Amino acid sequence: MIPFNKPLFWEKELDYMHRAITTQSMSGDGVYIKACTRWLIEQTKTVSALLTTSGTHALEMAALLCNIEPGDEVIMASYTFTSTANAFVLRGAKIVFVDIRPDTMNIDENLIEAAITPKTKVIVPVHYAGISCEMDKIMEIARKYHLLVIEDAAQGVKSRYRNKALGSIGDFGCYSFHQSKNYSMGEGGALIINNPAFSERAEIIREKGTNRKLFLTGEVDKYSWVDLGSSYLPSEINAAYLFAQLEEADKIKKKRVALWQKYYRLLKPLADQQYLQLPFIPDECEQNGHLFYLKVKDQAERDHLIQHLKKNNIFTVFHYVPLHSSQAGIRFGRFNGEDRFTTNESKRLLRLPLFYDLEEAEVIYIVDQIDRFFVKDPKE
Repeated sequence: MIPFNKPLFWEKELDYMHRAITTQSMSGDGVYIKACTRWLIEQTKTVSALLTTSGTHALEMAALLCNIEPGDEVIMASYTFTSTANAFVLRGAKIVFVDIRPDTMNIDENLIEAAITPKTKVIVPVHYAGISCEMDKIMEIARKYHLLVIEDAAQGVKSRYRNKALGSIGDFGCYSFHQSKNYSMGEGGALIINNPAFSERAEIIREKGTNRKLFLTGEVDKYSWVDLGSSYLPSEINAAYLFAQLEEADKIKKKRVALWQKYYRLLKPLADQQYLQLPFIPDECEQNGHLFYLKVKDQAERDHLIQHLKKNNIFTVFHYVPLHSSQAGIRFGRFNGEDRFTTNESKRLLRLPLFYDLEEAEVIYIVDQIDRFFVKDPKE
């Protein structure tokens, strides 16, 4: 069986984790968390970065920093993971869903302005598959209406838009280092802060609402509870695992992008014959090889293809069920305008295996089986 995903692991992670266990505190803000933080700041060229216990918690911290309150509205695409919405629903916000662009599966930037009301506080562009949303337009709208922008760049580490790192363009950026991502710490994430006005409060929120960071730096003689917060600080063991991969980030990206391009080249003849559609990357975007998807005629054909590949020992998955059609989405949100693409495109999309240890021969085998499904073998 070719799995859909296989978490990256090198021996170096064990070495760093052993050092974290035997030579320093394991509870956080030690050598490896600081090393990961420096890497993030250097990569994003931003004010500060905070490693978190998950990408979900990075989003929750951003919601707290934006002072989301009951009755506020937050605009996002419905085609995303639940964490994108939950972070704001937890603070009492109403989610306003906007349709996607069928070419990138990202929020349609031209529909955002029509969704803005006097209650709107935040826009959350989700960079699907590590391909950037149209951030120039989104930032222009945000400035016009004095809104904050939180980039959900969970899949976007090492991707760029007009030579800017994803996560570094809005007021905040949120990364995920879940085991399914290009760079992993098992469970983990990061909050990127692009406005220095938020930096000190972010540290307080991450330290359970205390000013412990000021105490550790000698700026106060004792620390106390001063704000909202929670335990968003990961352990040194997780950070040690992650840093071993961040040190090899360019190598990892190069391999994943090469696999992505191999899929694209081999599947293009089928796309040219209109059996399927391939991903689209706008000229201003540089991707990170996070995932490869294709689109087929409809849900029935997608499900049939999944079963065909499974019979041939290839495990594939589709992605999100649009949030606005879910029980919680109906309760906590509303869809603004017409759902022209979100539902239909989500039913056509199929994700193929893509991970660092995937071999080119396996990519060739996968594409051969897809080709057999459409061209060589009769439908069952």
